[in-house]
Amino acid sequence: MLDRAFLRNEPDKVRTAASNKGEPCLIDEWLELDKNRRSLLSDIEALRRRRNELSKEVSSLKKEGKEADEQILESRETGARLGSIEKELDTVDTRMSQLELYFPNIPDPDVPIGNDETFNSIIETRGEKPSFGFVPRAHWDILGDLLDKEASGSITGSNFILLRGWAARLQRILINWMMDFHSSSGMEEIWMPFIANRESMTSTGQIPKLEDDMYHIEKDDLFLVPTGEVPLTNIYRDSILQEKDLPVRLFGYSPCFRREAGSYGKDTRGLNRVHQFEKVEMVRMVKPENSEAALAEMTGHVGRMLELLNLPYRISLLATGDLSFAAAKCYDLEVWAAGQEKWLEVSSVSNFRDFQSRRSSIRYRPAGGGKPLHVHTLNGSGLALPRIMAALIENGQTESGKIILPNVLAEIVGIKTLS
Repeated sequence: MLDRAFLRNEPDKVRTAASNKGEPCLIDEWLELDKNRRSLLSDIEALRRRRNELSKEVSSLKKEGKEADEQILESRETGARLGSIEKELDTVDTRMSQLELYFPNIPDPDVPIGNDETFNSIIETRGEKPSFGFVPRAHWDILGDLLDKEASGSITGSNFILLRGWAARLQRILINWMMDFHSSSGMEEIWMPFIANRESMTSTGQIPKLEDDMYHIEKDDLFLVPTGEVPLTNIYRDSILQEKDLPVRLFGYSPCFRREAGSYGKDTRGLNRVHQFEKVEMVRMVKPENSEAALAEMTGHVGRMLELLNLPYRISLLATGDLSFAAAKCYDLEVWAAGQEKWLEVSSVSNFRDFQSRRSSIRYRPAGGGKPLHVHTLNGSGLALPRIMAALIENGQTESGKIILPNVLAEIVGIKTLS
C-alpha cells in the first residue's frame, strides 16, 4: 500500500508505475475523494466547534434563568448535520481504502521499463552447462512412471503431480537439505499454517489483485497459501518491533497452491508448471536503509545453494511488466535444464520496500526514540520445487537413465546415483 501523502503529492508517479506494470489506475477518482474528504473534515470540525459553543450558551442561559430554546434547536440541527456528514466521510474513507488496495508498488529507479519478460536484464550467469555424449532427455521422459500423471489426475485433476520411488525420495531429501542450509545461516525456522484468512492475504498483496488465482475455501473464507510469504510475513501483522529485534530473518517450508488462471497450456509438461508445488521461503524485515543490502545478501544466499547443487544459473533483474504487483524490485534466479534446453525459474528474491508493511501495519520503534516507522519487507524462494528436481534430473542424467547426484545430496543419500 502506498502512503496517502505520496498518492496526494505524486500522482504522476503513481500513473507511470501503474502503466509500466500494466495495471489499471484510478488515481483521479482517489484524488477527487481525497479533496472531498478534506472538505468534509473541515465541515465536521466547524460543526463540532459550533456544537460546543451552543452547549456553553445553553448552559450559561440556564444558569441565568433565561430561555435557551433557540440554541437547543440549533444544537439538535447541528448534531443532525454532523451525523450526516460523518456518515458521508465514512463512505468516502471506505472507497479510498478500497482504491488504495489496487495501486501497485512503485518500481525502483533501476528497474528496466518494459511490458514483459523480454525486457528483463540478465545481470550474471554462473556455472557451466553440462555436455553429453548423447542427446539428453527431458525429465518427464526420464521419470516415466515415477511421475504418475494417471494417479494424480484421478485423485485431483490435471497439473497436479504424484511422484514415486526415488523421485519422491529425492524431493524429500531436497526439502530437508534446504531447511538445514537456511538454519545453518542463522535464520529462524518456522513451521506455518498452510491456510490463510482474507486479512493475511490482503496484507501481503495477493488479494484483491490476484484473488482469481487463489484456491478459496468459501465456507470459511480461507485460502490455500500461494506462497510461504503470506504466513511468514503475517506473523508480525499489527506489530511494533524494537529496533534491536531487526533484522527479522525467517524461513519455512510450505506447499503452495495456485490456480494460475489463464496459464493453461503454457509450459505445463512434466514438473514445469503445476497447481501445487513445494517451496522453502525466506522472509526478511529490516530497517529501510538496509533493504537494498538485504536484497543482495538474499540473492547471493540463493546463488550459493545453486552452486552447491551444481546447477548452472543466471540472475535476471525483472522489468516493470514482469514485476509483481507488490514488488519494487525483483531478481529471478533461473537454472539450466539440459533436456529441455531452457532456463527454469527456481527463485524470485523481491524487495517490497514499505508496501507490505503499510498494508499489514508492521513497524519498529527506533532505539533513539521517536514515532514507530514501517519496516521494509523482502522475500525469496530458497528454493522452489519441482523445477529444481527437473534441472537436477536433466543435468545429472546418464545415457543408461541413471541420475548422478551433486555431492551435497550424495552425502545425505549415501549413494552417488539414483535409478
